[in-house]
Amino acid sequence: MATLFDSYRLGDLALPNRVVMAPMTRVRAAAGGLATPSMATYYAQRASAGLIVSEGVQPSLIGQSNPGTPGLYTDEQTASWRPVTEAVHANGGRIFAQIMHGGRVSHPDTTGFQPAGPSAVPATGDVFTPTGPQPAPMPRALDLAEIPEHAESYAHAARHAVEAGFDGVELHGANGYLISQFLSTNANLRTDRYGGSVANRIRFAVEAVSATVDAIGAARTAIRLSPGATFWGVEETEVPELYVALLSEFARLGLAYVHFEATTDDEVLLGLRRAWPGTLVMNPVYPMGPKQAGRDDADRWLAQGADLISFGRAFISNPDLVERLRGALPIAPVDEATYYQGGDAGYLTYPAYQHTA
Repeated sequence: MATLFDSYRLGDLALPNRVVMAPMTRVRAAAGGLATPSMATYYAQRASAGLIVSEGVQPSLIGQSNPGTPGLYTDEQTASWRPVTEAVHANGGRIFAQIMHGGRVSHPDTTGFQPAGPSAVPATGDVFTPTGPQPAPMPRALDLAEIPEHAESYAHAARHAVEAGFDGVELHGANGYLISQFLSTNANLRTDRYGGSVANRIRFAVEAVSATVDAIGAARTAIRLSPGATFWGVEETEVPELYVALLSEFARLGLAYVHFEATTDDEVLLGLRRAWPGTLVMNPVYPMGPKQAGRDDADRWLAQGADLISFGRAFISNPDLVERLRGALPIAPVDEATYYQGGDAGYLTYPAYQHTA
């Protein structure tokens, strides 16, 4: 069986280990969705990961979910990311950009637009705005004629990502955001070719991924999925059938990898592993749940057929997480109060492990 510290070939990339830094929103971008020098330092500190996946990056202004998040749809944003990717590469790392369209999970106070989604059904819960949490607003249903431009926005951002020096992109198809909303049976009430049947509900995801593959190539295109998850109030029916159909399309396209979250039971996830012939990245515990992923979780999923293992919160407080896992060193706790507060505290201030004589 492969170990967490064996190398792995991912397309043209030689990964020195099988540890992936999962995408995590940190809301440290500058005005205009620009990446910052602190972001370059943050990612460079974690470059010992086999692969870094960036925080969610919006592909358009209307696609922005949270205030303080970065974009990849203007030349200025693209230029701001170059020092980030250069810093990661200078430290020997590899980095994909996660492209995240929030869909209905947004607010006019953040973007100036009424959020748009598959149907006029609001998300469940409060969304972040520049003045604090507010109830998720009613989105407008996308017109049939405008859906292709939202699918194409992922490809547009992917072109900017490659220009900025990213090694590839991961489309955010999980956690109740736009792609996930189209997969849903309660956020997507459409009766046209994007709603209803499994074949119709996967159509937007396939079109977004296909456009991205056409833009930058399959070897640099990946997607993250959360089968059966209920984030932001989404619900899915026919989960195994839905995701087997989706994986069949992605296999045809030859994606770099699929990134699963442990959002359903092992039986379903193992069936999806068997249905997916390519590289599988596994996030082995429920996202933002009470348990953080550890070495035991990683080893269990490597034994069950995952190729790479992603870690989220542990990477926030342990920039040297690979070394700590390798040496069975203590994992430093994370200060949840600093997740989204901005500034460098709780961002650049976690040290590497200090060995004592």
